[in-house]
Amino acid sequence: MPTSQHPTWTLPFRDRALLSETSPLTAYLLRLITIKRSNLCLSADVTSTSELLAVAEEVGDSICLLKTHADIINDFSDRTVRGLREIAKRKRFLVFEDRKFGDIGSTVQKQYTAGPLSIAKWAEITNAHIFPGPAIVKALREAAADSIAAYNTHVCTEITGPSGLSPRTSRSYDDADDDSPVIEEPEPEPEQPPTDSSPTTVVVNGTHLQAPTPHHPNGRKPSIVSVSTTIHMQTEPISPQPTPFLDGSDADGRSSSDDRDTVFDRLGSTPFLRALLLLAEMSSEGHLMTGDYTAKCVEIARQYKDFVMGFVAQRSLNQREGDNFITMTPGCSLPPPGHDGGAMGDGLGQQYNTPRKLVLEQGCDVVIVGRGILKAEDRGAEAERYRKEAWEAYEERIGLKG
Repeated sequence: MPTSQHPTWTLPFRDRALLSETSPLTAYLLRLITIKRSNLCLSADVTSTSELLAVAEEVGDSICLLKTHADIINDFSDRTVRGLREIAKRKRFLVFEDRKFGDIGSTVQKQYTAGPLSIAKWAEITNAHIFPGPAIVKALREAAADSIAAYNTHVCTEITGPSGLSPRTSRSYDDADDDSPVIEEPEPEPEQPPTDSSPTTVVVNGTHLQAPTPHHPNGRKPSIVSVSTTIHMQTEPISPQPTPFLDGSDADGRSSSDDRDTVFDRLGSTPFLRALLLLAEMSSEGHLMTGDYTAKCVEIARQYKDFVMGFVAQRSLNQREGDNFITMTPGCSLPPPGHDGGAMGDGLGQQYNTPRKLVLEQGCDVVIVGRGILKAEDRGAEAERYRKEAWEAYEERIGLKG
């Protein structure tokens, strides 16, 4: 599949966000990239919650995405998720769980939504191989839709007894993995004198059910109990409203009187939506994702534009009219001073290229950097160096700099 100068090479991210077939989450990411002036993704390949949160805190202002490997975090738990989501919201980046799904549909659905990781709950983006066939994309899309529906559904059961107390059991998406709802126990009723046998009346959602009941052993009078269940539906915003890109605004969406926080306020919070990247190429030496395999990835992606955001690849794969896929590219590294800037490696098959080569010459959109930042003495400063290099390459690509 030859590389060609598709229109998306020179179209600014903010304009690509407005194309008619761009999915809402893709549009949100493209706008976020534009406002932050960052097309940098950090690959946080760390093994503890404390390391993950520390890295996110240190580099969060310079990145548009944080890529995780949840299955290598030794103490992964709800604390990991809560901490990561809080930093992502505050620092304004999305989370990409590099799960690399590659199994039959029913299995990947469970891997995506259940188990100790429950990826669909906390990661906006994940990725998959297509060697199982296109059904893997369909299965993940259905699982994502079910997760969103569950998030938007809140079930509340209220039990009212004669004491006037209203113990309540509440279930929602956020606590769906807790099988022991907390129910307040009413205070014991005062002793009642013995009475004649009378029926117990139970009201369930407005229906009265009666059955003869013998005297209570303590002579207490039978009670009237009301049980009601309410299902609340909430609808999350599926795209930022209103658009932060106004007539007369600068390239990052700001007018002369706006600061970045003002534009972020107009962008709004991250919509509760999910997206998939297809693994079309890899950066390791001798990988087998070439030729027909890569072409098949693109073919499948075109069938699921509402869910497939783009590709993990080494070059832009947009070829036809209407293609607007985001290419995210690993194997990015800045050479030390005095290096000639050519391809580098790690001795384990990984091959590196500079942000300029990947973004300007290969048409990639987001560069993924791991060890180049993680091993730096000052990770925040190094992330900012990568951000600047990748962004300047993008601006040159679209003609803002020559």
